[in-house]
Amino acid sequence: MLRTTDPFRDLDRLTHQVLGTTNRPAVMAMDAWREADTFVIEFDLPGVSPESIDLDVERNVLTVRAERVARNGDWEMLASERPRGIFSRQLVLGDNLDLDAIDARYEDGTLRLRVPVAEKAKPRKIQISTGGANAERTAISA
Repeated sequence: MLRTTDPFRDLDRLTHQVLGTTNRPAVMAMDAWREADTFVIEFDLPGVSPESIDLDVERNVLTVRAERVARNGDWEMLASERPRGIFSRQLVLGDNLDLDAIDARYEDGTLRLRVPVAEKAKPRKIQISTGGANAERTAISA
């Protein structure tokens, strides 16, 4: 059996898998940081309608989906560099976050999620008892 390989086709296929295509973008740019007891995550979604954004949390996996719709009309495209289609990104969030209290806001093309640290994960003081079996017990703050 004779098999020919085309290195350019293989490179093109790999590029589409990693970077996506204009019909199926692969990247949703994101920044994440911590502010005191809150984790903040921002996604760049310029030109995306707020109605097309979908957020789901299942167990500790956050899924963000958004769609930038292609324009239709009687016109001729001269340049097309902005990806269109459905964007999707999943993040695995730690057990120390309160996933029931996520605050999501979309403004100026940026989706900002604020995820508070769960109460059970915050530092707390432990009371220590002192004294022997017959001694009076006193509580000392550690």
